[in-house]
Amino acid sequence: MVYETSYDTGLKPFTPDLNRGKWDKPTDYIFACFGLALKLDVFVASFWMFFDMGILGILPYFIYMAIYLVPIMVIHSFMGQFSSSGFISAFRLSPFFKGMGYVSGFLTISMLIYYSIFAAVPLLFIINSFRPTLPWSCEGLNTWHNGSATLSTTCNKTLILEDFSELNRSYQLLHVPSVLYFQNHYDSMKQDSVPDWYKDYELSWHFVGLFAIIWAVIAFIFYKFSETAKFGKLIRYMVIVTLVLLLVCFVRFLFLPGALNGLHRYMTPTASDMAMGVASTFIMVLHAFGAGWGSVIALSSFNGFKTDIMSYSWIISFGQIFIYIMFGMVSFMLEHYFNELSDAEDNAHVLSHWLLYLSSASALSTMAWPNLWTFIYYSMLLIAALIVMTTQIFTVLQSLFDEFEILRLRKQEVTFGLIGGIALCSFYFCTNHGIIFFSALGLDAIFSHSLLHLLLLLVVLWIYGRERFQRDIEFMLGQPFASWKVFILRFIAPIILVICLLAGIGLSISEHSYSTAVVVVMSIVLVVLPILAIPGYGFYYLYQSTGTFCERFRRTCRPTDWYPVEMEHRQQYEEAVDNTEMTHQLFEVTEEVN
Repeated sequence: MVYETSYDTGLKPFTPDLNRGKWDKPTDYIFACFGLALKLDVFVASFWMFFDMGILGILPYFIYMAIYLVPIMVIHSFMGQFSSSGFISAFRLSPFFKGMGYVSGFLTISMLIYYSIFAAVPLLFIINSFRPTLPWSCEGLNTWHNGSATLSTTCNKTLILEDFSELNRSYQLLHVPSVLYFQNHYDSMKQDSVPDWYKDYELSWHFVGLFAIIWAVIAFIFYKFSETAKFGKLIRYMVIVTLVLLLVCFVRFLFLPGALNGLHRYMTPTASDMAMGVASTFIMVLHAFGAGWGSVIALSSFNGFKTDIMSYSWIISFGQIFIYIMFGMVSFMLEHYFNELSDAEDNAHVLSHWLLYLSSASALSTMAWPNLWTFIYYSMLLIAALIVMTTQIFTVLQSLFDEFEILRLRKQEVTFGLIGGIALCSFYFCTNHGIIFFSALGLDAIFSHSLLHLLLLLVVLWIYGRERFQRDIEFMLGQPFASWKVFILRFIAPIILVICLLAGIGLSISEHSYSTAVVVVMSIVLVVLPILAIPGYGFYYLYQSTGTFCERFRRTCRPTDWYPVEMEHRQQYEEAVDNTEMTHQLFEVTEEVN
């Protein structure tokens, strides 16, 4: 036997789900991974870190892409495609570390709990775009906003410029009507954008209704498109529609006042902006693997066994950076549109909060056909959010079905139970505190993903071994995984990941120091405690094994039931490994004789 089975440990062997299905087309895997880059909270939680770095500031991304992004993506894809399993069962590669798969599931759920905000806000503007007069336009502002006497906006700045110059002395704060419209849904936020920690929680029933609609749509998607082939086809079309709408909006934004200046600024950043990109693109690289870190493992498990994941990993990486660049240019054009408004008045500054989602609505209201452009732009953001949420839920569900055979008999109940549970928890972010401080949960991913990447390199390239990993890759793809890539992953990539890990810890501590107790508790329960499950599950697995401690540890670190699921490939793998092991033994004997 060329691999250890669960019978050797006295445990029930792994039973593959033969009805899990495959992608309708191999490129569905690429589009699903493109969808991971549409997780746009990276532009919100880390706005202050890399917003001004420009296109040249993204150049370090391509260095990171060659050093560790693409090679690690190949490792993720290898684990899923070789084992035809989600991010839990794929750790049959080294069962002691299967807790990493459970951590990935908890991280995904932590993202899903708050990410419905990114679907609810676009839905809010889409619904109100059907009004004859947009409420956040200068014409519609006076119909609901009562603070014209105390707040200066981009619509009435000339009316109270003198008063605000005296109050602020150095500059005048200009509020954006669409931001005020968003804040108007909370009494505590009508005057201040950030609610007082000690104020009572305030629930917006408008957002409760929006959240309910979003989760109902997601439930409908899984009711109609639960099969892998259908789901992949749906995601493919949704990603294509999103990118087409993004390009259309990009072209239209070129005609905004100041937009070309913003585009020029994006294309010609300063040296300091480029230096900022060296550190800031860490965050963008980490988001390539999805909210729960293990998304690529689960998505690749639906590939055919011979799918060329090496080429696909490069295509996915370039596609994701294209998405980031496009949203970055749109952000720059919007920012410089508001800068143009500031420059029109002396000592003025526009408070353009949450640029892509809130302030952009006011810019759209100044265009010809504002209702149409508002509908198009926010439909693009809504579809992007639905892609992210449904893809992440899909990976969690399939990973659970792969690991727990009993759940396969109740797929529908588990699916809607999970969706309902996450939806119920997400309603906290309909409160004034939750909708402001959600970014702390997003920043936790920097720390958790860096740690999981480090552990993955340890498991695959040190414990499982680089020779066996290269052997399996060559067997599966018919092409070798270069030794220089293995060297970089073993000795250089960990240095970068350790730096990123330390930076993530600092950012998380800093962000949580400003968040509420509820968000801190969520972070502990959904991020910190699950990470402790990695050694916890390992020792539990040790306890179930037999022999001395060293024997148990060696046995639990060895691959168990690690083989291709399809019988044809499994038999070929056994023969290939047998021949490899025999060659190594003959080589060792020859060396001893000589």
